[in-house]
Amino acid sequence: MTTEPHSFPRRHARTQRFTLGAPRSFSVAPDGSRVVFLRSGSGTDRANSLWVLDPEEGGERVAADPRALLGGASEDLSPEERARRERSREGGAGIVGYATDTAVELASFALSGRLFAAELRAGTARELPTPGPVIDPRPSPDGRHVAYVAQGALRVVGAEGEGDRALAEPESENVSYGLAEFIAAEEMGRSRGFWWAPESDRLLVARVDDTPVRRWWIADPAHPEREPQRVPYPAAGTGNAEVRLFVIGLDGPRTEVVWDRKRYPYLAHVHWSAAGAPLLLVQSRDQRGQLILAVDPDTGATRMVHADEDRTWLDLFPGVPCWSPSGQLVRIADEGGARVLAVGERPLTGAQLHVRAVLDVSEHDVLVSASAGAEAAGEAETGQVHVYRVNELGVERVSQEPGVHAAVRAGAVTVLVSATLNRPGSLVQVLRDGKPTRTVPSYAEDPGMSPRVTLTEGGARRVPCAVLMPRDYDGDTPLPVLMDPYGGPHGQRVVAAHNAHLTSQWFADQGFAVVVADGRGTPGRSPAWEKAIHHDFTLSLDDQVDALEDLAKRHPLDLSRVAIRGWSFGGWLAGLAVLRRPDVFHAGIAGAPVTDWSLYDTHYTERYLGTPAEHPESYAKSSLVTPDGLSSPAEPHRPLMIVHGLADDNVVVAHALRLSSALLAAGRPHEVLPLSGVTHITPQEQVAENLLLLQVDFLKRSLGITPA
Repeated sequence: MTTEPHSFPRRHARTQRFTLGAPRSFSVAPDGSRVVFLRSGSGTDRANSLWVLDPEEGGERVAADPRALLGGASEDLSPEERARRERSREGGAGIVGYATDTAVELASFALSGRLFAAELRAGTARELPTPGPVIDPRPSPDGRHVAYVAQGALRVVGAEGEGDRALAEPESENVSYGLAEFIAAEEMGRSRGFWWAPESDRLLVARVDDTPVRRWWIADPAHPEREPQRVPYPAAGTGNAEVRLFVIGLDGPRTEVVWDRKRYPYLAHVHWSAAGAPLLLVQSRDQRGQLILAVDPDTGATRMVHADEDRTWLDLFPGVPCWSPSGQLVRIADEGGARVLAVGERPLTGAQLHVRAVLDVSEHDVLVSASAGAEAAGEAETGQVHVYRVNELGVERVSQEPGVHAAVRAGAVTVLVSATLNRPGSLVQVLRDGKPTRTVPSYAEDPGMSPRVTLTEGGARRVPCAVLMPRDYDGDTPLPVLMDPYGGPHGQRVVAAHNAHLTSQWFADQGFAVVVADGRGTPGRSPAWEKAIHHDFTLSLDDQVDALEDLAKRHPLDLSRVAIRGWSFGGWLAGLAVLRRPDVFHAGIAGAPVTDWSLYDTHYTERYLGTPAEHPESYAKSSLVTPDGLSSPAEPHRPLMIVHGLADDNVVVAHALRLSSALLAAGRPHEVLPLSGVTHITPQEQVAENLLLLQVDFLKRSLGITPA
């Protein structure tokens, strides 16, 4: 008797989008002798182990196995750790994160709220007995101590388990030390709240007071016997957490870092290296002004190193600001219509590159992630992201094959992670002096399909697009269309990478021509492209329509049967499409949609729309629950499915409920699919599988497609 192979939706869910078993989270020893990374044991194993690779000999060994360390016991995660994983969209288990000392000889990590340390040279791991539950443990640069957070207190313990003590304890239940507040972790890319001094004798520690933040209640209606969770949520126009910063010595001294927190309340980035004084990036609440400050750790005084202003907003970028080894300021800036890398006061790149992140800074160059700039971009570069070496002599591309690339570097060793359209998953190569020496094996499963995708551009604004046809398509018959966008800030969907298009290809194989379009507001083209949506998110919909109509001139698209699906911002866009443009869109699936932007968080929403009090018209125009597009009886009422996780603490289920109420009041038919116990991500295997199957059924019913 043979068993039936699992369907793509089941395999996609079981493998967490074919990411399980792939190596990730790399660290490179400065002397090039070790590459450290996380990887689970197979393509269906969620539990990551900590691995060490010898780049010279090529041998691998496990430095820490979570199953052995926990004695086979299941993990027990604290609410704080679950929240951290939700912010980072972490669906794995076992060792999901770690930190090392400067030499990459000692690693620390938390398992089930307990603190562990691994000797990376020896490949051994041990538990350090400490109060728990432990969050975000980080060794000191010299490897002699480990700092961590437990119950809102910042604590430190010796690397051998001796001398555990609290350096800062919360003064009330609303205060914590050493953790990132909600919007820092969700929107600013700052997931941590403490930073070691390079001399290992003191730390910069964030103190977060959530008292000013409005409280919301997240309940699970499927379990009325459970108490609802009370969470601080800083909705647009309401109070933020108060964030202060202290220098705290291992022997007790505590000095507050002083800056104009009233004018610049957001602590967006902290950098402390041996190359100079600690650096802070602080932003005004409207995000049109920011300062880079150098800190005197002895007095807490700050001095301005650089200031920026922008009429729309100032973006934040991974890896900057920081010091170069020679003490020059490294930053990314929007200058001259381009996104450039600047070292000191000199821009080292121009319009040819759209710089996205700084990956490493050495004495000789800066390693960056970038895509082709607006002036250099063309259809051939659509969806590509490369790694470059930049210095005063010019720009050299490190990644060669077309695709999406990222890198981690220390000294002469670079770990290059490359995804391409013609290869499943990612290829991880270890380079020494730019030349490949090793490949880090991946245990991820092969998806068993290759997307039939064309990367192109659509419309007068040359919107980047991906067009996917069924793999057995004859090439002539017009097909019903499924638009499958994200469409918003920080969410590039049109990428030159195989696995990014798997779900879209599966929908295509159900009989659709699938179109993914990255309109204005999405990253990767130019500052002007990204900032065009200021005060008006609905431009995103205009670009979807323009791209669709232009692509129909070149591809066999049946414009009498057009549907759209999306999640989060994409869910909002799908709802907007069927409500505002029923002449174009005939059905929509809105997954976890932000329907009322006044219910979304401060740092994200106010950047684009301002505050509700100052710009009510921007909120009304971008809302799905205003009378616009809801009450006119002359418009056709298009089928809409609303999907939402009831445990979502990012886009709370109130968004879906308010939209449903508004649709009901306007007499518009719709379906609501509540997902019990599901947050903003859907890691549950059966839920994720059936969610795809139910969407296909809805689309075929709504567009009048007869099942094969």
